[in-house]
Amino acid sequence: MREPIDTMALLRELEPVVEVNLNRHLATAKEWFPHEFVPWSLGRDFDGPLEGVEWSPDQSAIPDVARTSLIVNLLTEDNLPSYHHEIATLFGRDGAWGTWVHRWTAEEGRHGIAIRDYLLTTRAVDPVALERARMVHMSTGYDSSNDGVIESLAYVSFQELATRVSHRNTGRISGDPVCDQLLAKVAADENLHMLFYRNLLAAAFELAPDVTMRAICRVATTFQMPGNGIENFNRKSVQIAMAGIYDLRIHHDEVLIPVLRQVKAMERTGLSGDGEAAREELAVFLDDLDRKAARFVERRDAARDKLTARAAA
Repeated sequence: MREPIDTMALLRELEPVVEVNLNRHLATAKEWFPHEFVPWSLGRDFDGPLEGVEWSPDQSAIPDVARTSLIVNLLTEDNLPSYHHEIATLFGRDGAWGTWVHRWTAEEGRHGIAIRDYLLTTRAVDPVALERARMVHMSTGYDSSNDGVIESLAYVSFQELATRVSHRNTGRISGDPVCDQLLAKVAADENLHMLFYRNLLAAAFELAPDVTMRAICRVATTFQMPGNGIENFNRKSVQIAMAGIYDLRIHHDEVLIPVLRQVKAMERTGLSGDGEAAREELAVFLDDLDRKAARFVERRDAARDKLTARAAA
């Protein structure tokens, strides 16, 4: 049986940890300006009231899968108002918690600005389709399925790292040094956000070890990216996985395992009942995910070999 958690008491107990990590974040974060990473000189008017040039796919040299990943990442960032509502409601707007909520929102806000400016200036995406997709996605909003503070901390610890990896790998395969530099900046922000939340998750272990282990287990075994509501998200995710931007192997090796290792989830002592059961469930899940990741990589490599052989024939 799960031990009851007093949310307000937990927030108060974690507040000193929030303050320490907020100060660390403010001392570590480096100021950067989105406009410096957008090649404005490449910009042209689009068709419409300004009677510019109609968009066409051949106006950008970035690979199709990089375009898909950029769009998914951007639409995910676009739902920031819903994310802000979620964490402001959960963590509150007072004290160190409130300061963090607003700082996090401000930093996340520049990601969507920068990526959209880059995509439109370089004509990497259909601007009409992008705007329609934004309207649809934002109209659905975002409703977290996490149950309480600790599950939310577990989720964002994994999610921020997953987002960092996705942005970084998208930049690398884009073939555009400007895009790569821009997404490296975005990824650096996401990494600092992950460190903040991961440190709070570790602190939660000290306060409520069994509840924290159960929360980590539930989040890890049901994890979905916040952009999963994007139209045709599953199809786009397959394309992104096939390109090696974000796949099961990356999710296991570069997201789940590093966070679990840093918070010492699999080596914690002092667990009882449900905490130990949750850790066993998590271990079984990780082993199964590892096998699925290996099978996926094998199938992907085989598919690539076939394509290479056909091209050479």
